[in-house]
Amino acid sequence: MGGPAPEALKGEDWAGEMGERWLASLDRFEGMIAPIGAALLARADYQPGERVLDLGCGGGATTLAIAEGVGPQGTALGLDIAPMLIGRARQRAADAGSAARFVCADAATAQLAEQPFDRLFSRFGSMFFAEPVPAFVNLRTMLKSGARIDLAVWAHPRDNAWMMEVMGVVRAHVEVPPAVPRAPGPFAFEDLGYLEEILAASGFAGMDVVAYQGEQAVGGPGATPEEATNFVLASMAAGRILAEQGGTVLAAARADLTALFARHHRAGEGVMLGCKAWLVTARA
Repeated sequence: MGGPAPEALKGEDWAGEMGERWLASLDRFEGMIAPIGAALLARADYQPGERVLDLGCGGGATTLAIAEGVGPQGTALGLDIAPMLIGRARQRAADAGSAARFVCADAATAQLAEQPFDRLFSRFGSMFFAEPVPAFVNLRTMLKSGARIDLAVWAHPRDNAWMMEVMGVVRAHVEVPPAVPRAPGPFAFEDLGYLEEILAASGFAGMDVVAYQGEQAVGGPGATPEEATNFVLASMAAGRILAEQGGTVLAAARADLTALFARHHRAGEGVMLGCKAWLVTARA
């Protein structure tokens, strides 16, 4: 989750800085995207005994939910490149007494002892591969023939006010280059035609898509405008862009962000801005 500026996307080192940022605000990040994850889980409808790989599992919330669905006879394995997030996920599983298990590895090249899997799931974890076709080819080797994949990916930024409004404030204070279409990053698969090309070239077929559209709470449910601003500045690439401009610019942008979020704040809900994601299925 970061701004669309190329330099920001280039800096999304999930095994390093971005993983640390995500971990530091894990509850807020997860609270923000939880409704979309719940919609994808409902669409996937996991059954007892299924073996599921959770790609880009982050702090493990979705893997824990999958483990509940597949039961003791099934398998829920979370895979993520960020060691600090896998560490948190393992602790969560231990605390919950969950059978969910986790592996820290690069999904683009990893080979897992547990494969092949019946299903693959990813809530916003599939858009960051530098070379997506080889990565999805490798993922396909982890799956049984005919296995179903369920992915949530962000739709176009223009349909995601949580991003557009924040970047509007950023651009009022610093010149940001235009986004590079199809570049690795949060909006790499905004164009469903491109995603279908990637999947087809990787050996997947029958892509089917439904749109998820609604509002999400910036900084998590119940966040105040000030808390939402702190979240953006500390955790999103937009905050890093502003911080590089120095204290005066950062202070002015902070004030503008807080004012923006105050206009969209609803008591008992938080800072609510529009979002749109694609819920995608296909078969190996």
